Amino acid sequence: MSTTQLLRTRHHQELPNSLQSWVLVAFLALTGCSRLPDMRYLKAPLGVPEKPKVINGQGVLSDRAATSVLAQRLRHSGGHAKLMASLEEAATGKPLIAGNKVTLLFDGPRTIAAMMAAVDAAKDSINLETYLFDQDPLGLKFADLLIAKQKEGVQVSIIYDCAGTLGTPQAFFDRMQEAGIRLLPFHPVSPFHRLGHWRLNQRDHRKILVVDGRIGFTGGVNITAAYSSTSLFRSGASHSASVGWRDTHLQIEGPAVSRLQWLFLENWASQNGVLADRDYFPPLSDCGNQVLRVLASGPGGEPEIFEAYFLAIQGAQKTIDVTAAYFVPDAQILGALVQASRRGVAVKIILPSVTDSGTVYYAGHSFYTQMLEAGIRVFELKASVLHAKTAVIDGNWSTVGSTNLDMRSFLHNKEVNVVVVGDAFGKEMDSAFQEDRQNSTEIHLEQWRHRGQGQRCKEWFARLLAYWL
Repeated sequence: MSTTQLLRTRHHQELPNSLQSWVLVAFLALTGCSRLPDMRYLKAPLGVPEKPKVINGQGVLSDRAATSVLAQRLRHSGGHAKLMASLEEAATGKPLIAGNKVTLLFDGPRTIAAMMAAVDAAKDSINLETYLFDQDPLGLKFADLLIAKQKEGVQVSIIYDCAGTLGTPQAFFDRMQEAGIRLLPFHPVSPFHRLGHWRLNQRDHRKILVVDGRIGFTGGVNITAAYSSTSLFRSGASHSASVGWRDTHLQIEGPAVSRLQWLFLENWASQNGVLADRDYFPPLSDCGNQVLRVLASGPGGEPEIFEAYFLAIQGAQKTIDVTAAYFVPDAQILGALVQASRRGVAVKIILPSVTDSGTVYYAGHSFYTQMLEAGIRVFELKASVLHAKTAVIDGNWSTVGSTNLDMRSFLHNKEVNVVVVGDAFGKEMDSAFQEDRQNSTEIHLEQWRHRGQGQRCKEWFARLLAYWL
C-alpha cells in the first residue's frame, strides 16, 4: 500500500482533520488556556546539586560509584554534561537510573515483533498503555496474542485513549474483556460518561508496555496497520509500493522498568481502575550499562519533558539534532533553538513532507522563515510519514518518547520520554539521524521565500490555532 493510499484509508489519526478538527478547536477554545512555566530562572544554576543523583535496583549510588558510572558513559563529554544532568535533576526532580540495557527499535515491524516476543514470553502480568489500538490485521493479531496469554493465566491490563480509538469498534474491546483482560478507557469522549468530570482536551498519548515488571517498551509506535510495513529507513531501497511510518521506540531492561511500571499503575489508579494482585515490582538487577532518566508529564502536573528539552537545548555547545513528527513549538523552545544556532551550535531539524495532519503541517511551516534566517537547517523526510519524536544533543543527551514538540504534548496530553545520557548511545542516535537526513530534502531560505501566497495563507491560519493543535 502506498503512502497516499495508507493516509486515505486511515479512519482516524493522531490528530483529527478537516471538519472534525475545526469543531474540536472551536470547542477547546472555550475551555481556557494553560501555560508552560517560565524557564528563564533556570539560566543561573542556583540550588543545583554538585553531582546528579544516580540510582539502580539496589538504591542510591554513593558519590564515588555515581561519579564512576557517569565517567564511563560520558568519557568524551567533559564536565559540562554532568552539570547539565544536575540541572535537569533540579528542574524535573527525577534521578538518573543506572544499570539498564536499552535497545533502539526502528519502525513498526521490528518494534511490534519485539513487543509480541516479550508478550509471548510473559509469565505473570502484561500492562499496555496506548493511544491507537485499531481493529485491523495488526491490531487483531496483537489482541489475539493478549487473549491467549490471558487464558494461560497471565493478567493483561490495558489503558487505551478514547479519542485515539474513536474509530475502533467497541466489539473489539468487548472481546478482550470477555476473555478476562482488564480494560480501562481513558477519558471517554461522551460527556455523559463522567458528569462533571469531562476532560475531552486531556488525552493519553503515551505508549507503554511492561511485561512481568522486567521488560519495558516506550516511544512513538502505536498498534495500527500503519506499522505493518517498514519505512525506507535502512531498507536499502529507494522506493517501495508499501511504505510504513517512520518511527522510533525503545526496549528497556533493568531498574528503569520499574519507573515505567509505576507510571502505568499511577495512571490506572487516576482513572479509578482496579488491578489484579500481581508481582508488579520484582527485584531488578543491573543488566546493562546505560544511564537514563524516565520523564512524564500530563495535565496539571509538572512539565518534566518540556523542562528537560528546554534545558538541553539551552545548554547545547556543539550540536542539536531533532526529529519531530508534529512541530508547533512554544515561544521558549523556538527561542532556545534560534539562540543556540546564533551562538554557533549546529542545529538541524528533520520534519515531515508527508503528514496525516494538514493543519499541524502548515502550522509547522509557519516557523520555517524564522528558523532558516537564524541559520537552523531544516530537512523534510521523503516518502514515509514521519512519526518519530527524538533528539540528540552534543552527542551525549538523547531522548526518545511520545512527546511532540507542541503545546498539546507539553500541556494537555499524558506523555512519556526517556532521556539516555552517554556518548555510545548518542552515537547510535546520531547514526539514525544522519541516515534520515540522507533520505530528506533540505529546505533553503531563498527557495522558501518564493513559496506561493496560497501556502502562506494556510500557514497564517494554522498558526492562529497553534496552541490547540
